[in-house]
Amino acid sequence: MAKLEKKQKTIIFSLGILVFLLLAAGFIFLLPQAESDDRQAPETVASLLRGIGIQVSNQPVQPLDFTLQLLDGDSVTLSSLKGNVVLLNFWATWCPSCRQEKPSLNAFYQHFQNQGLEVFSINLRENPDDVRQFVQSNGYTLPVLLDLDGSVGSTYGVRSIPTTFIIDQSGMIIGRLVGSINWDSPQVFEVFEALLNNTL
Repeated sequence: MAKLEKKQKTIIFSLGILVFLLLAAGFIFLLPQAESDDRQAPETVASLLRGIGIQVSNQPVQPLDFTLQLLDGDSVTLSSLKGNVVLLNFWATWCPSCRQEKPSLNAFYQHFQNQGLEVFSINLRENPDDVRQFVQSNGYTLPVLLDLDGSVGSTYGVRSIPTTFIIDQSGMIIGRLVGSINWDSPQVFEVFEALLNNTL
């Protein structure tokens, strides 16, 4: 009888050790995988947009359509650009911050112009000849739209300049930036490359 009880205790003890080893092995196996998943989780485009100072809409907003003239006399209608990422930058020649960011915005346009990103610099309430002289004297090539009476700026709630809106491929406003940034930077390029690749 004593031998049987001793044998049962030995079996139970052995099973206990086996269960412990299995649990420990499972823990060790799972731990590195969890750490790897955390490291490799990609940032969303929304978080990248916030990282460069752009306010991201919790719910995308349908922009009001408009048609404005370019400096060369042609017209652009916003709704016709659906399928592209669109950047609308409201500005004026007399605005110091606008003048400061314009070279980097022009470089940004040149970098992305053939990649499905449309950049428009929307001038507010200035004489077209003055705007044309400013653009030509600085060698800027980005398209400039003329909001001669400021109605489009008012519709979009622009109260200070520069103000920039980001519109995604579905034609919805997903972000807004009030103020200037350096558009010609690796971090900004990374954000818009991700946006163009539909990883939002």
